[in-house]
Amino acid sequence: MKAIFSSLRLSLVLMLLCGLFYNLAITGIAQVVMPKKAEGSLIYDDKQNVVGSELIGQNFTDPKFFQGRVSSIDYKAEGSGSSNYAPSNADMLKRTQESIEAWKKDNPDTRINLLPIDLITNSGSGLDPHISPEAAEAQIPRISKLSGISLEQLRQLVNKHTSGRELGFLGERTVNVLMLNLDLAKQIK
Repeated sequence: MKAIFSSLRLSLVLMLLCGLFYNLAITGIAQVVMPKKAEGSLIYDDKQNVVGSELIGQNFTDPKFFQGRVSSIDYKAEGSGSSNYAPSNADMLKRTQESIEAWKKDNPDTRINLLPIDLITNSGSGLDPHISPEAAEAQIPRISKLSGISLEQLRQLVNKHTSGRELGFLGERTVNVLMLNLDLAKQIK
């Protein structure tokens, strides 16, 4: 009987230590060291309403705005993931072909061989908020035509929101689509 009570006490102490105190300590440290990231890197509009997160992609359907990557989970942040289909999978081939056809329809002034792969494929999480600078550049003619904003102004916006490689050598250069579209919306109004 003594062993049972000792086991229960140890279990309770470990649950409190690992399940409560550790999480509170890490959350407190994060709030002090990097408060914006600890709050989810939220982005607010002029009225202090949350419009999104720098870390989660959104679906932009208005052709006057830049489009992000395809999401196999419809940008639902509560469960990230991907279909993990092989490139030869019939469903994947169908979805990719539909993405290419939609691109051709929405961007008739851009040659199909200029279509960056990240505009027709999804990321592993299905939530990636970034595209390549080339993917943003490929959309500029369409957006310029529909918004009336010059090609040069749109290129400047893309350059403003292009991030370099991590530590100067890791990964690729990226453009955060939400941040870019928020700036674009200010110019369209």
